[in-house]
Amino acid sequence: MLGWPSRSFARDMGIDHRKRDIVRCQRHRYAAGTIIPEHEHDYHQLLYAREGLLVVHSPIGRWVVPPTRAIWMPAGTRHSSRCVGDVEQRNVSIEVEVRSPLPTVPSAVEVGPLLRQLLRTAEDITYPYDEDSRDGRVMRLIIDELKTLAVLPLHLPHASDARLAAICSHITAHPEDNATLDDWATHTGLHLKTIQRLFASEFGMTFGQWRQRSRLLVGLERLAFGQPVIDVALALGYDSPSAFSAMFRKHFGLSPSAYFKPVVGL
Repeated sequence: MLGWPSRSFARDMGIDHRKRDIVRCQRHRYAAGTIIPEHEHDYHQLLYAREGLLVVHSPIGRWVVPPTRAIWMPAGTRHSSRCVGDVEQRNVSIEVEVRSPLPTVPSAVEVGPLLRQLLRTAEDITYPYDEDSRDGRVMRLIIDELKTLAVLPLHLPHASDARLAAICSHITAHPEDNATLDDWATHTGLHLKTIQRLFASEFGMTFGQWRQRSRLLVGLERLAFGQPVIDVALALGYDSPSAFSAMFRKHFGLSPSAYFKPVVGL
């Protein structure tokens, strides 16, 4: 038995406690610039950006979620969202009592072809549904697919150390700044090795890796707004559009132009 929906899940999702709709799929459409204030759920949630781009913030970091990708939010994770462009979103909500090992940390994830089709099917399911029916089996298969999600490099972790946070805040606000570690050591009065140690201990990344990811995520937002690749590349401090495109492809596996192409069949 998979468990009963909690009271707040039932309240938020309109579920009858006498039924066992432990998985729900809903669609939402948000206008460009919409901000969903910080909140949390007592159920797990997959936020799927079918169209548009989501920027999701939490105390542990920031995620940029492009079209056809998603973010997994375990129950109890405080987060807020900002819509870059018009966003067509699918929310899959899963009761925490489901007896199946699901991811325990927030992450941006790849939505494969099977899960995409399952989500399309789930949109048309009438609630409540019978667990032993076709609809119930579709929902159980969604849970199985959620256990196989591939994590994407779309997360920028936040710093807890105030010294590191000041450096990271500047890099995020000024992605074109090419200041080196030596420059930062001089500017902050910290030893170069101290800065290196802070990046490694807090993020598991080097200074260069963190700055590169920060730039690429800013680039994703600007590309989603329709800015030309050449303008984005130069604004992010790259010497040329080809240098930016090469780094983008290395990081995300696709060129900037291909990354935002709609998936056939959606």
